[in-house]
Amino acid sequence: MLLRKITLEEFGAYRGKQSLDLTPKKNKPIILIGGLNGCGKTTLLDAIQLALYGNRARCSGRGTKAYDAYLRESINRKADPNRGSAITLEFTVMTGGHEHYYRVVRSWHISGKTLKEFLNVYVDDTYGARAKTQRDVTPEGKFNRLLSEGWADHVESLLPLEIASLAFFDGEKIESLADPERAASVIESAVHSLLGVSTVQQLRNDLLALQRRQKLSDEEQHLLDNIRAQEAERDAVLSQYDVAHQELGHSRIELGKAQRKLDSLEKAFADEGGDLFTRRIELENDKKQTAARLAQVRGELIQLAAGPLPLLMAQPLLQDVRQQAEREQEARQSAQVLEVLEARDQWLLDLVPETVRADVLKQLDADRAERADKTQLPVDLRLPHDALAQLTVLNELLQRDLERSQQLLDSAAELTEQLDQLDRQLAGVPAQDKVEALQVARDEQIVEVARNQAACDRATAKLEDLKRRREHVTSLLERAHKEFVRTKVKAEEVERIIKYSEKARDTLERFGSALLKRHISRLEVAVLQSFKVLMRKQGLVHDLRIDTDKFILTLADADGEPVDPARLSAGERQLLAVSLLWGLMRVAGNRLPSVIDTPLGRLDSRHRKHLVDRYFPNASDQVLLLSTDEEIDEYLLGRLKKSVAQTYTLVHDDTEFTTAVVEGYWWNAGAQHAG
Repeated sequence: MLLRKITLEEFGAYRGKQSLDLTPKKNKPIILIGGLNGCGKTTLLDAIQLALYGNRARCSGRGTKAYDAYLRESINRKADPNRGSAITLEFTVMTGGHEHYYRVVRSWHISGKTLKEFLNVYVDDTYGARAKTQRDVTPEGKFNRLLSEGWADHVESLLPLEIASLAFFDGEKIESLADPERAASVIESAVHSLLGVSTVQQLRNDLLALQRRQKLSDEEQHLLDNIRAQEAERDAVLSQYDVAHQELGHSRIELGKAQRKLDSLEKAFADEGGDLFTRRIELENDKKQTAARLAQVRGELIQLAAGPLPLLMAQPLLQDVRQQAEREQEARQSAQVLEVLEARDQWLLDLVPETVRADVLKQLDADRAERADKTQLPVDLRLPHDALAQLTVLNELLQRDLERSQQLLDSAAELTEQLDQLDRQLAGVPAQDKVEALQVARDEQIVEVARNQAACDRATAKLEDLKRRREHVTSLLERAHKEFVRTKVKAEEVERIIKYSEKARDTLERFGSALLKRHISRLEVAVLQSFKVLMRKQGLVHDLRIDTDKFILTLADADGEPVDPARLSAGERQLLAVSLLWGLMRVAGNRLPSVIDTPLGRLDSRHRKHLVDRYFPNASDQVLLLSTDEEIDEYLLGRLKKSVAQTYTLVHDDTEFTTAVVEGYWWNAGAQHAG
């Protein structure tokens, strides 16, 4: 693949329509693009990936943003959102000896609150032949609807997304490839995709699919195989059924023997009082618990006896005291009433006529005399005024304690009876030496009976399952035979295809393994050579190996001792990662472009010279360098100039916050106003 041209329209900081011719020249593979930090170098790298991969592109400025949000923010702030942005990427691909031209146009704009994206792909299949006579003419290509709709799949055949990270990379972030685990995934992906190992595996899969289609599509072979398989299954089921039937009979016999022996042991154990012996501990625990409950009941009875309960023995005296309290209370009430009645009677006499006053006076005197008699008590104990209430409360307490004591006495009698019964049962427990042997034998026989019962159950279930399988297979076989009678079997051709496909798959498997080992061996040499070419410390790494199973990269010094990549400096790890990519490109034949952003970060002056002199001119057939003025400076530009085909400078307007593309670099014509 060769990148030919990229055009940005209102994308990021790029205002208006900006184009860069990326076509390399003979022996001049480098396209040098300069720009200060923040001028849009990384944006240009993102634009290439965005044009190719869309939503799947690993753009640096996207982060965790949603794809729609990223596209919205990518529209130049000075541009009309309704017109939106567009990226046009033109490139050529050599396929089947012919060079095909592609023009991919990815555009998007905002319509209301919705973002709309469009992808149009144009293809020119005659580009290679015409380019020989019309190199200055850019082909338009023909719009291909099917390719536009299926571009996500088609671009994987041109440049898989996993491989794109090898072709488009940030020089400062590439250091992570020096980590063995990260490098392993990159090596595995590159070996399979770039070096054709996956093609061999795909051929094996295609042959396997061919075999399966033959087996599934050939009705005659299917019927024959089906009959043979069902006959084999029927014979196996019949054999298993006979064995299972014998196993069930044997299990039932053994179960009967074990059960009879257990019955005998149970009887002997019972005759010796084994049930009581077995329950001895339970009986002893019951006795302890019953005794504890009896002691608790007696304790409660003692507590009740310490209260007012003994007063029940003086119940008649308490009744007499209650009657005396009632009389004294009535006397006190009558005395209080007499004082009030004298005033009342005088008031009433004043109200009645003279004619009846004598009768009324007589009745009132009689009433007062009667009340006065009540105040005269033969015995006056001078009980408290609330004595009656206290006696009522005492009576209630005595009644409650009486009921509770009766319950406790009943419980005590019941528990005493239980203790006597438990003592009688414990007295009948036989000695341990009489029943211990019988108990052990009985327990062991119970386990034996359970084991035989489980075996019998399994044998029964197995026999029933085999019986159902036998009936099912017999039914299927009968139907297959009837179907086979109506069909003529011709399996020779299918068997021949399957036979030779299997041989081809075995051959491809051996070829794939050999190819993988060969590529890994070449890759080891290429990466090690690249590392030594770029490194200032020639003796630091003497050998490099890549495991063919896990693709782990290991380094060794002159003594054969492993070299941990963590021991390398940041610049040396960056060179190791660059060497890995360079080695992969060399083994793959430099078929992919290399786009390198910030190519010389973290490197000292000597390592920078090595990259400029040895790597950039030979990294690939096309190398895009996105550099600051401090990386590819005037001195390094002079060393690199013989390999440069095109130079550009990204000029940023700090007042408008926009970037323009100007031909030329800082220290050559065309870029005097850059910066």
